[in-house]
Amino acid sequence: MMAGIALQTLCLPGLVHAQDATTQLSTITVEGKSETATGPVDGYVAKRTSTGSKSDTQITQVPQSVSVIGTAEMADRGVTNKVDEALRYTSGVYTQPFGADGDTNWMYIRGFEATQTGSFLDGLNLWSYGFGGFLVDPVVLERVEVLKGPASVLYGGSNPGGIVNMVGKRPTGEKFLTTEVGINNYGNAFLTFDTGDTVKDSDVSYRVTGKIAGGEKAADYAHDFRGVIMPQITWSPDDGTKLNVYAYYSYLDQTSGTNGFLPYVGTVEKASFGRIDRDAYYGEPGSDYSYSRQTMVGTDFSHELENGWTFSQTARYSYLNRSENTPYTYGYYDPATGSNYLSEPTSSDAYLTRLGFSHHTEVNSFAIDNHLNGEVETGALKHDVTLGVDYKFYQLDQVQASTTDTPISATDPVYGTTQPANSVYLNQILRQNQIGGYVQDQIHFGGGFIATLNGRYDYVYTTSNDRTASNADYDSNESAASGRAGLAYQFDNGLTPYVSVASFFNPQIGVTQGDPLKAEKGEQYEAGIKYEPSFFPGMITASVFQIDKKNWTVTDPLTFLSTQIGEVRSRGFELEGKVELNADWKALASFTYQDLEILEHADTSLIGNSPYLVPKMLASAWLDYAIPTTVMAGKLEGVSLGGGIRYQGESWADYANTKKVPDAVLFDAAIRYKKDDWGAALSVTNLFDKQYVSGCQGTLTCGYGEGRTVTLKISKSW
Repeated sequence: MMAGIALQTLCLPGLVHAQDATTQLSTITVEGKSETATGPVDGYVAKRTSTGSKSDTQITQVPQSVSVIGTAEMADRGVTNKVDEALRYTSGVYTQPFGADGDTNWMYIRGFEATQTGSFLDGLNLWSYGFGGFLVDPVVLERVEVLKGPASVLYGGSNPGGIVNMVGKRPTGEKFLTTEVGINNYGNAFLTFDTGDTVKDSDVSYRVTGKIAGGEKAADYAHDFRGVIMPQITWSPDDGTKLNVYAYYSYLDQTSGTNGFLPYVGTVEKASFGRIDRDAYYGEPGSDYSYSRQTMVGTDFSHELENGWTFSQTARYSYLNRSENTPYTYGYYDPATGSNYLSEPTSSDAYLTRLGFSHHTEVNSFAIDNHLNGEVETGALKHDVTLGVDYKFYQLDQVQASTTDTPISATDPVYGTTQPANSVYLNQILRQNQIGGYVQDQIHFGGGFIATLNGRYDYVYTTSNDRTASNADYDSNESAASGRAGLAYQFDNGLTPYVSVASFFNPQIGVTQGDPLKAEKGEQYEAGIKYEPSFFPGMITASVFQIDKKNWTVTDPLTFLSTQIGEVRSRGFELEGKVELNADWKALASFTYQDLEILEHADTSLIGNSPYLVPKMLASAWLDYAIPTTVMAGKLEGVSLGGGIRYQGESWADYANTKKVPDAVLFDAAIRYKKDDWGAALSVTNLFDKQYVSGCQGTLTCGYGEGRTVTLKISKSW
């Protein structure tokens, strides 16, 4: 049913306004020709990408499913704080399983977690582990791209379900200044600015983007203060040479206010006392804190050689300093017996077990990618060839401590009790070096055929040094080849069917008590069809896939130890479309069906079951309407309306598949007004304030979805 609604949403506005659609075609078509793979998206519909090929390529020519979210779409939908908000309407992507976590982009693509190994910035991995993860504010981004399926052949170690590549804004050479202020219904406010120009009588342009924000959050006693600044300069001495240098600094101070560690009974199912309040706070207001400081310095360089080939290099150094001190709930406490970690309350008092937790984490990371791209003809074959070498270094220095804190009432929490000191159980340095060489050949032949062939070889060296001697030290050397082969045919009517097969290699790091973790390996088979209409801007993709992942790695939320438990398969179907039927109507819709199955497991009783957390079905649709001047004699000129629906299907709360998380339907809405250089927008997510559980990672680790959030913004172009 949701798939039918999604398709109708894409098509109906065109029937209503078919008569005036042709008057807009020439303008839209001309603007679309100027799009580049890393530049702004004109409206909702992107035509080009570099994420699936490391070269400026038509989306229809990539033999995997690709989604692109540009700044116009993010602005219309009211994306304000984090990248995972931008992905809510993207097929194959499940976000925010534990609600609105202020310091982490939680993302699952085709059923596999992309939070740690699936985040990229400008084509370079933002690899992370544990609390050593980087967060990029959407205010500095030009577009967010999702490549679904394995990307090892291009990027080395990465999530087999797909990657999210965040493409940063760059100097434009034009003089501009925009500012925006906003506040939401919780009292969390922000101010952003974006300015740029060209240095007089020079080949240098610059851009500075920034944001400062903070205030109260949804949970009781929760608040934050955060900021971002990103200065950059671009030097372009000639048409074929460009060097961009940028820096990114961000800070975040907050109380966690997280409700992602709540029991199944009391959230999904009613407990004896009812349900836990969605906005309840179970920390300690006087001692709960979390802070993060990020610094990144990077370069992008490209130079066209005399033979027509282009050399490109991207490099980035990243540093993270992060600390946290807060108690987490983990099941119920029985005051009669002193038992902890219970799945249900045993008395009317309904006390929750609390685990005191603190950590200090530092990350030093460096990544560099060098590649050549050019065209070669061999008879009737036209080759678009890319050759490259990349290197990644990641060092995580972490200290973690924990203890059992005093329990707290689930219904009437009382704060201020002195808590016992946390005991250090982990003091570790993890390092990983990865170097890889790769080649890609996109072969055009036969009047419309495109064959894509990729090969890559990686070498990875990983070490773990635990300074407490309670966990195993190890070093590990691994190497592997990965590949991709795809075939597509571009018809003149805009249809492009394709098939592809790809293998992947995803090195792991973690805390173990035994042997080092092996790299996740496996393969994907995908087939689909892409459609780019010629009579209005649009991109529609349908795909089917199967991914088999070996050496499946999971981390225990109580002990933080990583283990490899077997093999898992993800297979499914995705449908996504974005269209601009005329200057007034824009629409997008998506549908996802994904079936995850455990193929091998140390506990043989779980074979054939589905992993927890990830919904089997997702669907969404968004419709945007700019009121034309012909309505009410132009009195509503500048007003636009948007509305969306999101469906999240059922998921499992446990590996035994005995507890289900029910489905949920959410609504979003927006109204905007633009007059000359001024703009105002009111956006609402979860319009009817539905209380629902977004997901459970076991029966003691469930998270409520984000409640209704109303955000008012006022912008000005100077």
